[in-house]
Amino acid sequence: MSEFEIRPLRTLDEFRAAEDVQRAAWHSDELDIVPLHLLVTAAKNGGVVLGAFAGQELIGFVFGFLGTSEHRFGPEAPAAVKLKHCSHQMGVRPEWQGRGVGFALKVAQREVVRNQGLRLITWTYDPLESRNARLNIQKLGAVCNTYIRDLYGELRDGLNRGLTTDRFQVDWWIASRRVETLLTLQRAPLQLRHYSGVPLLNPITWDDNGLPVCADHVQPIDDFRVLVEFPADFQRVRQTDSSLARAWRQQLRVICEDAFARGYSVIDCLYEPGPPARSFYVVQQIEPGEGAPNS
Repeated sequence: MSEFEIRPLRTLDEFRAAEDVQRAAWHSDELDIVPLHLLVTAAKNGGVVLGAFAGQELIGFVFGFLGTSEHRFGPEAPAAVKLKHCSHQMGVRPEWQGRGVGFALKVAQREVVRNQGLRLITWTYDPLESRNARLNIQKLGAVCNTYIRDLYGELRDGLNRGLTTDRFQVDWWIASRRVETLLTLQRAPLQLRHYSGVPLLNPITWDDNGLPVCADHVQPIDDFRVLVEFPADFQRVRQTDSSLARAWRQQLRVICEDAFARGYSVIDCLYEPGPPARSFYVVQQIEPGEGAPNS
């Protein structure tokens, strides 16, 4: 029997508990919390607000709403053609993180959105956060070819304070063969050895504190598939050396913006537990039409 169950939030007390989860998950300023009245309104008007419950306690939630893909279909296309689900927020209480709650919430969200007749879910995350990258790219099968600089401006929460809020926007084609296969087979994640011979664009070094230091020189992209390294524990970098954290933000920004402009997409995330622990993005050239609903 599972330690928790996933179901829609129903009562005002449950929606109020979602505010508490936000405070616990991000140490958020009150101004940055999505309030009860907005969650309720979204849930009653085509949005999706699902909770993970351990007994009566809300331990995590995911919240999203209908949106449109303007960049994919253009402003002149009818709204019905452009519809997608925009997944705005997912939070899990710290003591429950790393126990499959986030994955279960996203899988449940996928089922609800599929039943609404939609095929695409998008959301954003900080590309320097390895745990989020592994969930979104490696486990769920989302792909990314969109890098957004400083999306939210300055945030005051404990995870983002002091840095620009650059984000990946990922596309999760929930009816695609890629996603269906990944979720059905639940294969073991690929490791660095499976990509032997694939060039690494930014070979890192390590400082005296055991922190990963950005490459002095980034290799040019001239292969079909490349690897990009990023910190396995970015919060430790941020808390220990703020200038190094900013350098990592800048280097990943430059690499990804260049790669995406050349038609590359992030298709996988690798994690090597070490020591030292290391994380990599697999960045691959995508032909027009690849990564779309049936690929």
